[in-house]
Amino acid sequence: MKQKKSLADVLRRIEAGLLAAGTLWIAVVTAGSDTVSAAAGALRQALPVGVLRWELGDLWQQDGLSPAAVLAIGESPLLSASREEVAALWSLERQEPEEEEKIPAPVKETPVEPAALPEDNGVPAKTLIPTDPSGYLVSGRVYISSSREEPLSLEALEEPFTAELPAEEPQVLILHTHGSEAYTPVPGTEVVWSGDYRTTDYRYNVVRVGDEMAEVFGQAGISVLHDRTLYDYPSYSGAYDRSLESIQRYLERYPSIRYILDVHRDAIEDGQGNQYKAVSEVDGGAAAQMSLVVGSDGSGLSHPNWKENLRLAAAVQQNILEHYPTLMRPLLLRNSRYNQHATTGSLLVEVGAAGNSPEEAVLAGRLFAERMAEVLTPESG
Repeated sequence: MKQKKSLADVLRRIEAGLLAAGTLWIAVVTAGSDTVSAAAGALRQALPVGVLRWELGDLWQQDGLSPAAVLAIGESPLLSASREEVAALWSLERQEPEEEEKIPAPVKETPVEPAALPEDNGVPAKTLIPTDPSGYLVSGRVYISSSREEPLSLEALEEPFTAELPAEEPQVLILHTHGSEAYTPVPGTEVVWSGDYRTTDYRYNVVRVGDEMAEVFGQAGISVLHDRTLYDYPSYSGAYDRSLESIQRYLERYPSIRYILDVHRDAIEDGQGNQYKAVSEVDGGAAAQMSLVVGSDGSGLSHPNWKENLRLAAAVQQNILEHYPTLMRPLLLRNSRYNQHATTGSLLVEVGAAGNSPEEAVLAGRLFAERMAEVLTPESG
C-alpha cells in the first residue's frame, strides 16, 4: 500500500513538473503578444518546432540553431563539443540586418520649409533635397548614396535593366517585411499601437500604401499580388527571414513574377530626437517623400545580379523626378541584400516617414505606381 502511494506521489510530481514546464514554454513563446489571436498564432508557429526540439533534447537552447542543424551536428562529437562556435558561424551566415535600411537623412540633403499643408497632422514638415553632388554618384536627376567600398561606374548604371513583364500572370508581387510600420494620423484619431509608430491597423500602416499601389498597377493592366501579411508582428526579429520564405513560395507557385516591391516607411528625426515628416508639394496636395533602397553583395552574402535591381531603381527614379522633382530622396545603395537576390526586379520602397500622415503616404504610393507602370509598359505611354 505504501509502495503504491509512493508511486502515485512520484507520478504526481512528474505531472506537475511537465505542467510547469509546458506553462513556462507557452509563456516564453507568447511573450510580446498583446492579443489572444496573436498569442494563438505564435503558438501555432512554435508548436511543431517545439515538439521536434523536445525530441532532440534541445528545447531550451537559445543559440538560434535550427532543428536540422542540431540534428546534423549531433552526428559529430567534434561539432557537438564546439556547438557555441558552430552557432556563431551559423548566425553570421544567416544574418540579414533588420534595421540597416533605417538610415538618417544624408547630410548633403537640405531641409526646405514647404508651403502650408492642406491637412496638418501636427508634425513639422520638411522637404529634403540634395544640394551638393559631392558624396553622391549622379546620373541625370538621380543622386545615389552608396555604402559600398567599391566605386560604382555610371556606364554600368546607365545600361537598360533586363527584367521584363511576362505574358503570363501575375507579374508583380507587393509585400511588407515590416508591415506594421505606421504613419501619424490627425490628432484625435484613435489608433491601437503595437509599438513605437507601429500598428496592426491597416488603415494607418504601410499595408494601406501597398493597397493603393496594387490598385494603380491593376488599372495600368499589370497583374499584381499583394501580400498583406505582417511579417514583423508579433515578433519583429526575423522578419526578413519570414518574408523571404514567403517570397520563395510565391516564386515557386507563380514563376511569372518578375518584380517584387517591399514597401516600408522611414523614420526621420531632427537633432533633438523629434520626429518630422518629409513632404513633396505636388498638384494633388502634399505627398510623402520616398526613397529607394537597393541591396548588394557587400555583406558577403550571394547576390550576383544586384546591379540589375540598381538599373531598374535608377530608371524608375529618373522617370518620377522628371514629373515630380522633389518626390524622391537620393537612392540608397547598401551592403545588405534585403531579399532582393530573389529576382532582378526587386526594390525596397521607403514611402515617407513615421511623421507623415497616412494620406500623404497613400498619395505618394499612387504617384510612384503610376510612374513605375509607365517605365514597365513604355509602349502604352
